[in-house]
Amino acid sequence: MRTIDWRGDHIVIIDQTLLPDEVRFVELRTVDALIAAIQQLKVRGAPALGVAGALGVALAELAGTAEADADRITRARPTAVNLAWGVERALRSPDRVQAARAILDADVSTNRALGQRGADLIEELTGGAETTLHTHCNAGALACVEWGTALGVVRALHERRKVREVFVDETRPLLQGSRLTAWELDRLGVPFRIVVDGAGPSVIARGLVDAVIVGADRVAANGDVANKIGTYPLALAATRAGIPFIVAAPESTLDPATARGEDIPVEERMAGEIGDRWPAFNPAFDITPADLVTAVVTEERVIR
Repeated sequence: MRTIDWRGDHIVIIDQTLLPDEVRFVELRTVDALIAAIQQLKVRGAPALGVAGALGVALAELAGTAEADADRITRARPTAVNLAWGVERALRSPDRVQAARAILDADVSTNRALGQRGADLIEELTGGAETTLHTHCNAGALACVEWGTALGVVRALHERRKVREVFVDETRPLLQGSRLTAWELDRLGVPFRIVVDGAGPSVIARGLVDAVIVGADRVAANGDVANKIGTYPLALAATRAGIPFIVAAPESTLDPATARGEDIPVEERMAGEIGDRWPAFNPAFDITPADLVTAVVTEERVIR
């Protein structure tokens, strides 16, 4: 199944807020409906947002409002650069609907290639042995169209019989790890265990993990990485433990126009996602400095 797709004149998505209890497909026929779905995390994940941005332009083109709506779509979520990338790619094409559909289809082959390249890299770094991996948030098929980035690497390694186990952080406050990543790994038949976010660095420190593999929402020109809040502590722990910390992201996630991580806008979500009783600070992402990253792997290259 596809996380996001185009059906004639409208968008269809899996409502990720209902998983793993229910798989429900939702039709989005207006730009307003798409923006609401993005902000409510019904569709999420950097590559999926890139496709959503392009398909949003296609929706607006059919309504005759492409130029007026493009900026609104881009601003729906500020941290993931893929959203703006998808909007811009579709907007500058003479056939915006066809361009959006091409971006949709290309996401699958892009992430399949990324998965194989990442699997090759992890085999190289771990000596080709069966490995235990650690991941954070969800960078699987649900974060893309139908093949993941970080979980695409895990999937490729699993097909090679090189995955012993995957530790999956819950990823608070919305539990993308224990709801979405666990659901995907279970469907793939990959052995896994869920750990609370605070346990992640300790699991690494105890020597239970051979490599950490995560996705990204933006990679700055200097190699700093924005990803789901809670990624940075894993990178610190991996560096201290001397194990690889790998970022798997398509070329569209690389942002040469943003010099450093401190220049990346970090989205602050509603305090109510944490709870309504006390005041809360709810940043959705953190920045991992480049010196903690072993490599960024894309569909085209490995940046060490």
